[in-house]
Amino acid sequence: MNFKIYITLAAVFFYFAGFGQNIEFDKKNFEDKEGLKEAKKNLDEGDALYEQGAVFYKDALPFYQKAQEFNPNNSDLNYKLGKCYLQSAFKQKALKHLEKAIELNPAIDQEIHYFLGVAYHIGMEWDKASSAYSKYLKVAMSSNPDAVTDVQNRISQCMNGRELVKSPLRVFIDNLGKNVNTEFNEYGAVVSADESVLLFTARQPNSTGGGIDPGLNENFEDIYISYKQTDGQWSKAVNLPKTVNSEDHDAVSAISADGQRFIIYLGRSNAGDLFESVLTGNEWSKPESLGKNINSKYHEPSACYSPDGNTLYFVSDMPGGQGLHDIYVSKKDDKGRWAEPVNLGKTVNSPFNEEGVFLHPDGKTLFFSSEGHKSMGGYDIFKTVFDQATGTWSAPENIGYPVNTADDDVFFVLSANGRHGYYMSMTADGFGRRDLYMITFLGAEKPMIQNNEDNLIASQAAPIKEVVKAQAVAIKEAQLTILKGVITDALTQKPLEATIEIVDNQMNQVIASFTSNSATGKYLVSLPAGKNYGIAVKKEGYLFHSENFDIPNTAAFQQVTKDVELKNIAVGSKIVLKNIFFDFDKATLRPESTNELQRLTKLLNDVPTLKIEISGHTDSKGANDYNKTLSDNRAKAVVDYLIKAGIASNRLVYKGYGEEQPISTNETEEGRQLNRRTEFKILSM
Repeated sequence: MNFKIYITLAAVFFYFAGFGQNIEFDKKNFEDKEGLKEAKKNLDEGDALYEQGAVFYKDALPFYQKAQEFNPNNSDLNYKLGKCYLQSAFKQKALKHLEKAIELNPAIDQEIHYFLGVAYHIGMEWDKASSAYSKYLKVAMSSNPDAVTDVQNRISQCMNGRELVKSPLRVFIDNLGKNVNTEFNEYGAVVSADESVLLFTARQPNSTGGGIDPGLNENFEDIYISYKQTDGQWSKAVNLPKTVNSEDHDAVSAISADGQRFIIYLGRSNAGDLFESVLTGNEWSKPESLGKNINSKYHEPSACYSPDGNTLYFVSDMPGGQGLHDIYVSKKDDKGRWAEPVNLGKTVNSPFNEEGVFLHPDGKTLFFSSEGHKSMGGYDIFKTVFDQATGTWSAPENIGYPVNTADDDVFFVLSANGRHGYYMSMTADGFGRRDLYMITFLGAEKPMIQNNEDNLIASQAAPIKEVVKAQAVAIKEAQLTILKGVITDALTQKPLEATIEIVDNQMNQVIASFTSNSATGKYLVSLPAGKNYGIAVKKEGYLFHSENFDIPNTAAFQQVTKDVELKNIAVGSKIVLKNIFFDFDKATLRPESTNELQRLTKLLNDVPTLKIEISGHTDSKGANDYNKTLSDNRAKAVVDYLIKAGIASNRLVYKGYGEEQPISTNETEEGRQLNRRTEFKILSM
């Protein structure tokens, strides 16, 4: 045989032998001795990192990749590459290496079917994933019984995923951009109710501590802040000052509706606890612990506020729960302390982990992530709705694909109007390992109109048929009102730090109290539908200001801007008492007026030299004499209440002006409603 032909055939034989044949890093298999030496060096460096545990897998990847370039047909290296990629931002790259590993050596490791299952699962190859998991399940039942529940859950997740992808949501999912996301990890975004303030957690080299957590092989966490600009883009994110961020882990968990306070997870103990920071003027306060009823010796990683700030939902792995990490609820007591927590129960909490809890500003819709329920893989985002009538939570509902994927989907928050969601995801087109995204919910689409016939005369013999797409169905928005604005001094126009009380008029009860920002005067409150609200703005030395919002259960989302100018207590100052209510066409005070009347009584007691006039006003409907009498009687009813409450009669004057002093047009119902009012005016001090 010709020698050259022999060499060629030998090379061809070696080439084909490489397929399905494991090739060790041995000098007898390679002529390039220097290349082999370098490859083995990279392999050793990769192994040194790999053996330190999964948190170092990403660091082992570059070394394994270089060794792989030299010898792509080593089963052990392919297996390790597959496992390393599963711990990276490029999980989809794991599959080819795991498939290669088992092809080269079917007996490489009994756990390979588990990791193959994970790789198929992430790629949404549901049947292949289930098959691989089932193969490993047989092994686990005898050799690793602790893994059985996890594998069975993963098989169920594949079944869920198969169904969920059949009915995808109509959404846009957009990266928040380079002002927020970097090549490093960003996650845990929270937004104020009006989407003006964004807080999130990141692991960047410029963290306050500036170091690496040796247990995680990652930068320490810091909290970053960004603001919505006039063009709709987010400003360049900056980390919060050292009063908030420590040299340890600092992660944001929740923000109040008005963006004036937020909850922080601090890694200052073995387990980690929950703290709170408050914005006073332009400065964030040093975080303070939420107290012993929230922070235990166990792990409390996340929490959220109710819209009124009086209820806290949080996650803990304390004993006695339904599963691993469960969701608990705690309410403030009369002294403003958090009470003993209560587990939300097995309807909400699964036998697995719950995480990333968020209560929508509507006060009844709770979003959270779970590895249980009907997850399609890892953590999925679910929602449950509280029924006030029965005091129960609905069965958690998977919010759907493609928001939820076969990988972890955690820390989801929804804007007040229900149009935008914010969450963390790991995608190949991101800026780094984990990025922050905004989801725009488009709503359901109307079905096609399949038979639209043009009946023009020219086409009567053969009507033209065309497929026409109808307009999209309107998005169902949250049923709540966002009230926001700026509180200023009526004379100087300077911002004021004032107290805003929210009153349930039907219950005659103050249900929440907030403070406007001392530097800007800004305030924001969330008013869930289904109540008649009284709003009182108060500051010492000023007359209080009141507003009324009657929001039925059927009301659509609205955002109302109401700037408030508080008037100094001075002769001639006048305010409208917007939460004084009378029976129709009568001078009988309704019970819903009680809180407003009590505020007026307190003002008169606080300033004992004050003499005031109570005046009644009507719209122009009805006879002038009738209106004047009705308004006079209504003003007298208020004065009678005050006298009965202990205010001296010589400090009170009442008068009915009927329709003589309108403050708006009488041509519209809105205008007439403004004209029907009760006022008081300071006559003397």
